[in-house]
Amino acid sequence: MPKMKTNKTAAKRFKVSGTGKLRRQKANRQHLFEKKSSVRTRRLAGTTDVHPGDTKNIKRLLGMR
Repeated sequence: MPKMKTNKTAAKRFKVSGTGKLRRQKANRQHLFEKKSSVRTRRLAGTTDVHPGDTKNIKRLLGMR
């Protein structure tokens, strides 16, 4: 059976933490900051965990199975 290829778009968007959890960037933090409050942009900074219902599909895309 051939090797499973990593989905490169998923590999750019998701990282695996040291404990094995999947991390992602928050949305709405790319542009148009003039209309967004400073509190909102600070809240959108950093990474967050991927929803548990999505982890199975994302791990398959990353070739972690």
